[in-house]
Amino acid sequence: MEFYILMGVIALVSWLVSSRLKSKFEHYSKVHLRNGMSGAEIAQKMLEDHGIYDVKVISTPGRLTDHYNPVDKTVNLSEAVYNQRNAAAAAVAAHEVGHAVQHATAYQWLTMRSKLVPVVSVASGMSQWVIIGGLVLMATSNIGFTVALIGLGLMSLGVLFSFITLPVEYDASNRALVWLKTKGMLGQQEMEGTQDSLKWAARTYVVAALGALATLVYYAYLILGRRD
Repeated sequence: MEFYILMGVIALVSWLVSSRLKSKFEHYSKVHLRNGMSGAEIAQKMLEDHGIYDVKVISTPGRLTDHYNPVDKTVNLSEAVYNQRNAAAAAVAAHEVGHAVQHATAYQWLTMRSKLVPVVSVASGMSQWVIIGGLVLMATSNIGFTVALIGLGLMSLGVLFSFITLPVEYDASNRALVWLKTKGMLGQQEMEGTQDSLKWAARTYVVAALGALATLVYYAYLILGRRD
């Protein structure tokens, strides 16, 4: 019962943070930039200012689809961010370039996360099923405990990935904010909007990591409890 209460609280907090983030971006999308630059132009300038010329800035369909792809070295900006000229677009564009700068400078946390991606993509999809299978087998066979532990290990990789993501995301935002400020790209109101947007975006990753950890603890308690 305690687990379900905890997960309910985390789910509620996640919803509140996501709703707050959405409202923040909608609000700051109305704060237009005095320099008149689009998200794409801001991203391109930040890349050039960091001496990065082998990364392309491209538009990608959808909303909140913004990301940096280290494989083909592209800063992918959603259509709205790519074309719009407001504080929210500036925040997202500069943040994604922050990841490109991390890649160019071999930022250790990004390197570590990138190495985990192929493993976690497989492990996260099967971990819960392996655990459940192990729990079922525990009723009739000793091997069930081993199977459940293997599933727990796979799930642990996903949790590790979630927590490694935190310094990666916070550092990308910090790099974005430092560049925007030192280069005088934004006015005071625009800068405040950018900072606030990135702050709430980072909190979504914190909630996700805590949720992943809570799930891992629950299954560990369930497995070890049945073992006893």
